[in-house]
Amino acid sequence: MACDLTKGRALPCRESVGGIKAVYFVDFGDLGTISLTSDEITDMTGTFSAYKYELKGNSSVEQTINASRENGTVFFDQAVSLTLPQLSKEDNNELKLMAYGRPHIVVEDYNGNAYLVGREHGADVTGGTIVSGGAMGDLSGYTLTFNAMERTVANFIDGATDGAPFAGMTSATDTIVVS
Repeated sequence: MACDLTKGRALPCRESVGGIKAVYFVDFGDLGTISLTSDEITDMTGTFSAYKYELKGNSSVEQTINASRENGTVFFDQAVSLTLPQLSKEDNNELKLMAYGRPHIVVEDYNGNAYLVGREHGADVTGGTIVSGGAMGDLSGYTLTFNAMERTVANFIDGATDGAPFAGMTSATDTIVVS
């Protein structure tokens, strides 16, 4: 792998916003073969269901670079923190299944981007809470933290559109499941 830089970066316009709009969970391995061009996902061959979770505030993605000069290693810790309001017995069961598995997570942000967390190894639930709240205005719901350790940052998905993160994947057969 070449380590030489290939471009610079000008100061961008102030037109982006923070926050994530939705996440899509796909069972580990169901995406099939993933094609990359310039570190962007350009196609997938799998047949899969993507379970959409709509979000509003208090959810984020943070990727941390972990490098060791002594060991000559670099990896990226991809952390997805979700806040899901309202408790239900159905959600309890689904969250248990998430904790037992290691799904791929597609993140859709408010800038029209979609990117894949846990491409190679999936994402593990590493913490969370089920909380009723103490006062009328407190959260009654779930907080979840997923972590993936990958060799690269989360790859953007080519051709993703608002509400259709797999739109550009011509070889994939996907079903988006909401509720």
